[in-house]
Parts: sequence; C-alpha cells; structure tokens
Amino acid sequence: MGETHSLEDRFQAFVEAENKVEPKHWMPDGYRKTLVRQISQHAHSEIVGMLPEANWITRAPSLRAKLILLAKVQDEAGHGLYLYSAAETLGTSRDQMIDDLHSGKAKYSSIFNYPTLTWADMGAIGWLVDGAAIANQVMLCRTSYGPYSRAMVRICKEESFHQRQGFEIMMHLAKGTPEQKAMAQDALNRWWWPSIMMFGPSDDQSPNSAQSMKWRIKRKSNDELRQEFIDKTVPQAEFIGLTIPDPDLRWNEETGHYDFGTINWTEFFDVIAGNGPCNAERLAARQKAHDEGAWVREAAAAAEPRSLGPDHPLGYKVGAAHRGDVRRRGGEPGAVPF
Repeated sequence: MGETHSLEDRFQAFVEAENKVEPKHWMPDGYRKTLVRQISQHAHSEIVGMLPEANWITRAPSLRAKLILLAKVQDEAGHGLYLYSAAETLGTSRDQMIDDLHSGKAKYSSIFNYPTLTWADMGAIGWLVDGAAIANQVMLCRTSYGPYSRAMVRICKEESFHQRQGFEIMMHLAKGTPEQKAMAQDALNRWWWPSIMMFGPSDDQSPNSAQSMKWRIKRKSNDELRQEFIDKTVPQAEFIGLTIPDPDLRWNEETGHYDFGTINWTEFFDVIAGNGPCNAERLAARQKAHDEGAWVREAAAAAEPRSLGPDHPLGYKVGAAHRGDVRRRGGEPGAVPF
C-alpha cells in the first residue's frame, strides 16, 4: 500500500512537471479509467458527428460547397480513428468501445442529437459546434497523456479549418437575401444553447473535472472554457449582423466578460439520458453502418494483424495493447520514469 501511495505521489509530481505519460509508464488506475472514458467518448463524438452533416452532402447548394463538406466529413472519420487508436494504448479494445457505444453504455457529445433542418445548419455547426470543440481541444494538445496529446495537434489544425468554413457559410447567408439571413438567424437560434452546453455541466456539478485538472488531463474548467467561447463568439455574430438568442447577454465592464442567461440543464441531461430529438436515429444509423461494414473488418483482419510501427506519429503499436504489453494488470506497475 505504501509503495502504491509513493508511486502515486511520484506520478503526480511527474505530470505537474509537464512531462508526458506514455503507454508503458506506470499510472494510477483512476487516471487510466478517466482517459479511456474521455478519449473513447471523444472518438464516438467524431464518428457520430459525421451523421448530421453527411445528410447534407447530396443537397449542398454548389459543387464547391459539396466538396468542402465531403472533405470535412472525411476529416471527422479520421479524427475518430486517431482517437480510437489512442484509447487502445490504454488497454481497451476498439471492439469493446464500439460495443459500449451501441449499447448506450458509452456517451458521445449531446450536440449531435439535434436535427439539421436547413443548409444554414451546416454553417452553424461549423461555426458554433466546431468552434466550441476547438476551445476545448486546444488545451488537450497539452494534455498529460502523450498519445492523446499528439493526436490532438493534427485534429485541432483541421477543426480550425472547419470552424472558418462554417463561419463563411453563415456570413454569406447573413449578407444575402432577407430569406437567407432569416435562415442563418434561425440556425443560430437553434444551435446556440446546445453549443454552450457542449462544455459540460457547471464546475460545481462536474464530479470528474477537478481530478482531471489535477492530473493535467484537462487544463481549464468547463465554466472557464464556456466563458472563453462566448467572449469570442459574440463579436463574430455582431460582425455578420446576427443576434445571439439570449436576452440576458450583457458585456460586464468589471469582469471583462459577457454575462449570459441561465442554461437549461434539464434539457442537457435529458438529451444525455437518450431523450433528445435524434438519439435513437443516430445510434440506429451507427449500428447499421457497423453491421454493413463487417465484411470490410473481416477482410482486413484476414490480411494481417493490424499494428502501427514505432515511427507512427502516435508512437506505439496498437496490437501490443491487446496482448497486455502496454497495460500492466493485477496492480503490477509498468515502467516508472519518475
């Protein structure tokens, strides 16, 4: 018991010194479990997040818009693969993560359980949803777990492009005909509050946030990130002539931040519980795609065992996680670099 406490203390000092934890390093069980939950949820969100936008590929208003949206959806698929691979280094398997998603045990971002009704929704998702994601993900480039941190560097670069592309759609609509501007405003009205809910519950209602920050998995609290997003986004809306749908929104000279209205957390938790407008539809679509893609997975598995070489940017072999080389079981410590 004393040795475990000693290792935990040394581990804490290691991450506080801004060192990266790697797959073969010893780590507390709670740290590993927190990462598996967070990274797998992040991966699920990237994959499920393809669905509302893919629905508009065939209905994009121009060839240019179609090509950009198609590329974006492909980017999101790649992000999911990076993140599933990063989670596998912690000893879980991709099959288990997918099973947990389909069974409802694992969660994904609540934002993707809302419908995309018009082309303006593609702009609102890019501008607001990807903008909120960037606010959260930039800090993850400095997260204490190495494979997660390295995956996030590339993801953030691509998400930044997605955000600019979404803002461009909204700007063009806002400067177009009255009908187009009304469409943009309607999309902003519907996506604003779900977007600021993306950061999660307030700090006093987030049981995992404090420990994640102590371990340097997270760098900022939910409320800090939410405030930063609002402060950046409100001037952008004003610039293109749209109105944030919050009558309580005010600039506070004393704090140097925007004050905003009360968030409907009942709606947030209801959607997470599976009662959102599109929860059942999203999971059914994912299950269908998974079932129909079984032959591809079987063919790939028959060809050769999947592994990544030591020169891969994530820096590990995925197959090793399944063989137990990465995860030390039964409380046996792995390599101790501290």
